[in-house]
Amino acid sequence: MNPSEWFTEQAAGAGSAFSLKIKRKLHEEQSDFQYLEIYETETFGNLMVIDGCTMVSTRDNFFYHEMMSHPALYTHPNPKNVWIIGGGDCGTLREVLKHPSVEHAVQIDIDERVTRLAEIYFPELCESNNDPRADLKFIDGIKWVKDAAPNSVDIIIVDSTDPIGPAEGLFGVDFYRDCFNCLTENGLLVQQSESALLHLNLIKEMRDAMSSAGLSHTQTLFFPQCIYPSGWWSATIASKNALSAFREHDAKNKPFNTVYYNADIHNASLAQPEFFKQAFNSAK
Repeated sequence: MNPSEWFTEQAAGAGSAFSLKIKRKLHEEQSDFQYLEIYETETFGNLMVIDGCTMVSTRDNFFYHEMMSHPALYTHPNPKNVWIIGGGDCGTLREVLKHPSVEHAVQIDIDERVTRLAEIYFPELCESNNDPRADLKFIDGIKWVKDAAPNSVDIIIVDSTDPIGPAEGLFGVDFYRDCFNCLTENGLLVQQSESALLHLNLIKEMRDAMSSAGLSHTQTLFFPQCIYPSGWWSATIASKNALSAFREHDAKNKPFNTVYYNADIHNASLAQPEFFKQAFNSAK
């Protein structure tokens, strides 16, 4: 396909690719950390690409942002303090701040340029950036967690790129051990965990590393994500103590609007296909 008319991301090792027909390139730059591109597409609105990989589109971002935030927040009994590691497009921050119980949400992304471009090309994702409960920091998230005081945060959301480049250290046992130390008693870590179809070994490695760090209670949930490899994505929740019960009544009566997430979707996302159960010998 003509690269002037189509953006294509190849899935290395999977023998597949995903393409979107584009109208024009809106922006490109090399930041201090990564190569950033913004396209206007014909059917998916604007598209952000980082280092050649699709990150967020106007049309389908709600799948990811809602599922990275609401399942964890409705599993924790009373989430007040939330950190988002990464998440520079600010969509996850917007969803987190829909919860009235949240008193403070800190977004820590190493690359400020991602946020500044999102403010221009995805303003709807940034509508809560000036919420008095929001605190945007453009620093190293790994160092932030390492230096944090013990028992200082209820939920850590790792909204990162793939485990390469600046995000590579977010998938290791040392990082998970630091998360364990700064989580409160009922604290949860939730991290995007790629595609179960294409990256099952990565999910195994993540869950093993989480367990080694003391986050032995893990739960992987699944959701569609059109622009990511395979179109089927996952997030993994881990806790330092037994996972609290899903606050289903609260989810059914949520005081805010969503596009995809609701209590039924929450329950359905936890259903595990046979190959996944067999890979882990049991459904956790």
